[in-house]
Amino acid sequence: MMKILVGFSRIFVAALFLFSGFIKLNDPLGFSYKLQEYFSEGVLNMEFLIPIALLLAVFLCIFEIIVGITLLLGYLPKFTVWSLLGMIVFFTFLTFYSAYFNKVTDCGCFGDALPLTPWESFTKDVILLVFILILFFGRKYITPILPENSHKWIVFVSFTACLAFAYHVLMHLPTFDFRAYKIGTNIEEGMSVPEGAPEAEFEYSWKFDVNGKEEIIKTSGEYPQVDGKYIGVETKMIEEGYIPPIHDFAIEKDGNDYTAEFLEKENVILIVMYNLSKSEGEGMSVIKGLTDKAMAQGYDVIGLTASSPEAVAQKKETYNLNFDFYSTDETALKTILRSNPGIVKLNKGTITEKLNWNDADQLILDKVTPSKPRINKELKSKLDSIAKLDQKFRKLMQAKTVEERDSIAKLVGATEEEALSDYWFQQNKIDSSNTVYIEGVFKQYGYPGKSLVGEPTNKAAWYVIQHSDKIDKYLPLIKEAGEKEEIPFRLVAMMEDRYLMGKGEEQVYGTQGMTFNSDTNKPIDIIWPIKDAESVNERRVKAGYNTTIEEYAKLLYGDTFEYKVYTLEEVEQLKQKSN
Repeated sequence: MMKILVGFSRIFVAALFLFSGFIKLNDPLGFSYKLQEYFSEGVLNMEFLIPIALLLAVFLCIFEIIVGITLLLGYLPKFTVWSLLGMIVFFTFLTFYSAYFNKVTDCGCFGDALPLTPWESFTKDVILLVFILILFFGRKYITPILPENSHKWIVFVSFTACLAFAYHVLMHLPTFDFRAYKIGTNIEEGMSVPEGAPEAEFEYSWKFDVNGKEEIIKTSGEYPQVDGKYIGVETKMIEEGYIPPIHDFAIEKDGNDYTAEFLEKENVILIVMYNLSKSEGEGMSVIKGLTDKAMAQGYDVIGLTASSPEAVAQKKETYNLNFDFYSTDETALKTILRSNPGIVKLNKGTITEKLNWNDADQLILDKVTPSKPRINKELKSKLDSIAKLDQKFRKLMQAKTVEERDSIAKLVGATEEEALSDYWFQQNKIDSSNTVYIEGVFKQYGYPGKSLVGEPTNKAAWYVIQHSDKIDKYLPLIKEAGEKEEIPFRLVAMMEDRYLMGKGEEQVYGTQGMTFNSDTNKPIDIIWPIKDAESVNERRVKAGYNTTIEEYAKLLYGDTFEYKVYTLEEVEQLKQKSN
């Protein structure tokens, strides 16, 4: 009977150790991250071992495989069973400690191929311990299955093959990818929660002071009806809900989330560097050449790191990197790619290629159509503020009563002192400052249209120039933006009309009017002279206006206003009379 038990245990334990060792050897970096978690201050407090975690990971993986082989062969049975017993006692203690104190949520016994909870892992180790004890006490039944002279050569070849395999996966990537970010995975789908998925359940312990005595009432979330003074509440998770395979991935910068934006793009290259201080210098030089080529081919290239902005700036300067970096959780980056730096190719959020920097020359970079520029949220925010300032005192000028003035002041954020000030003086100061800023934007970005800052922010720069003395300088840029549909062309038409009126020439679209004084002290409102006035309504339609010149004139000067065609000579006469 004992012989049968030993025979079964021998095969079972050997198979389990071989499987466990090979799975972890396929991804020694991943196993080293798990060891670092165990060595950390909050678990075993053995941080001095963290620097050699990778070396220990490779050693333990190979040792598991070799012990599994020697057990199957029946080679060195005493050494084998003592080794097995020592390992299983240590791992049983470790998994119990982890489970009982809730220190490490996944033991890493089988890597990402078979994740186990701490208690599942402890149970597995207890079962293994039983089988290994059978082997220990029945080791005399562990007999060789091949000639003994062949054993050491089999072990030697196996050891050499394990070393070669470990070196290969470290220099490239794991041969078998069991992680949530394997090739073919759509990240957005991996983050989604299926309809009807179980939700987390919580127990709420409400504390009340009832007649001087503390009482605790437990509910599933609803506030209890108690005649007493509320003290506090404690929450405990009863049952964990559905957790999607990908739950910690985000692309962020300056407090803004760009995840959805980049997951919608067709051709994206992610340069993954979880820690810039640990990134390999040779790899950084390779990445520089690859990213320059990728951008030239039309790809969107971004870096993902958990390092600080200061570290990013230093690396960009040292290696002359021309792509932007975004922040992503370090654990997520380590999970995505076992390379620092490494390369991930995305197509609408689907991972199509993953490469170690050593294999950068294998990345396929066909010529692609560049995506539309992403929304610059920082610039958008600034331009939105500029647009509000542009209208601040102009809106106050429209107030007809004190009550209306006070209401508008609150709306535009004007202080009481500003509401009583010289509006034109204050607005001119704002306009001057706004113009200087917008000129800087033009120099850096060109016109900030809808593809760069979205709508309606794309109109902000137009308003500033429309209210400045720089129309003649920037009208060509504004026209180009209109032709590219970066701003509505009707705004281009309005600016062109203002430019022409300022030069004393006929306008084209009839958007500009003027008011003159008269001998009777009654103002004379006119639509500035229009070139080919008979066909102006056709031009207005093409420019995007939905009103005729007659309708527009009434909107400008009131329902009783009757549109009249003026010539430049007539306007000159009105000017002379008004003076």
